[in-house]
Amino acid sequence: MKNRKTRLAGILGVSLLLAACGTSGSNSSAPPGAQGFTPPKLEALKALGQPEGQLNVLAWPGYAENGSNDPKVNWVTPFEQQTGCKVNVKPFGTSDEAVTLMKTGQYDVVSASGDASLRLVASGDAEPVNTALVPNYADVQPFLKNKSWNSVGGVSYGIPHGWGANLLTWRTDKVTPAPASWSVMFDANSPYKGKVIAYDSPIYLADAALYLQAHQPDLGIKNPYALDDKQFTAAVNLLKQQRPLVSEYWSDYLKESQALKNGDAVVGTAWQVTVNLTKGEGAPLESAVPSEGATGWSDTWMVAAKSPHKTCAYKWLDHIISPKVNAQVAEYFGEAPANTKACAEMSDKTLCDTYHAGDAAYAAKIAYWTTPIPQCLDGRTDVKCKDYGEWTRAWTEIKG
Repeated sequence: MKNRKTRLAGILGVSLLLAACGTSGSNSSAPPGAQGFTPPKLEALKALGQPEGQLNVLAWPGYAENGSNDPKVNWVTPFEQQTGCKVNVKPFGTSDEAVTLMKTGQYDVVSASGDASLRLVASGDAEPVNTALVPNYADVQPFLKNKSWNSVGGVSYGIPHGWGANLLTWRTDKVTPAPASWSVMFDANSPYKGKVIAYDSPIYLADAALYLQAHQPDLGIKNPYALDDKQFTAAVNLLKQQRPLVSEYWSDYLKESQALKNGDAVVGTAWQVTVNLTKGEGAPLESAVPSEGATGWSDTWMVAAKSPHKTCAYKWLDHIISPKVNAQVAEYFGEAPANTKACAEMSDKTLCDTYHAGDAAYAAKIAYWTTPIPQCLDGRTDVKCKDYGEWTRAWTEIKG
């Protein structure tokens, strides 16, 4: 997988369309279409046909493994054998990249995080999903269904897959004591200057906002994706302050793993899959959710409106959230599975407790990636918030 730096400064011409989407960093279940957001008129598939023999999958790394990275990690080949659908997998490193690739019309399904899903709905690149054609949907955690990042106006646009937090990770032989705060990455006087590795995406502004929410309460930040001028400027300035500390920005988790292994970086923000991989290869690494909390993801499998392989697509949706496969993905990637029956299929029975798999209260505390829009997502109506286009322009400026 290559490290792409997708820049979509103008993407949110759909911002106005998304004005009433109700995207939120919380687990709000308010119908996102209730205040006027009307997606393009697309219908969900009414019935399955004969499998078309092919499926082009756009996925976060670790979500569609075929044994090429690890022969023991393979849930693609059994799907191909069961359905006759030959799977082609294209991994992506950021949500911006996923949105761009989906617009090519070359992919049938995508694993979309909350900062991509509603963009795909608004643009007409993803269509509603008929959950009745996905039998395993019945066993998905109720607190993941019909949420603001996977449905519009009570209509489902995808199948919940898994969720988790963006973690603070560090080398235990280089970083002591074990950090309990994101300050090791944000404090200008951090002893790890030049050894910090951070996520390469405009959405990383939310991590700065979350930190400021805890450390500068006078800013009044309630939702790290709803930033007015003053709050936004503070988050941008914090990341500019952080810039000299950063040795590398990553979007390819394998490159982050390599940097942590060889010591080019000793502390950073990471996915659990990166931590698992790096530790598995011998590096002394640990991770945690710091005192300020964390941003995170709740991912959704969506069907491309232009897909010519929709029966294969639906069979994939059902396969990927079946208890056994959902457990395999969750265990390999390092996240909480969506299927309530997946925990019983885990080889490590402690992982569901570690990831708080059935804990709706914990899930509600994560600031899930979502698309910033001008209408403030925290409910304020007396100010205008910065949209994703402005986040993107600021990110380019921050990185220099």
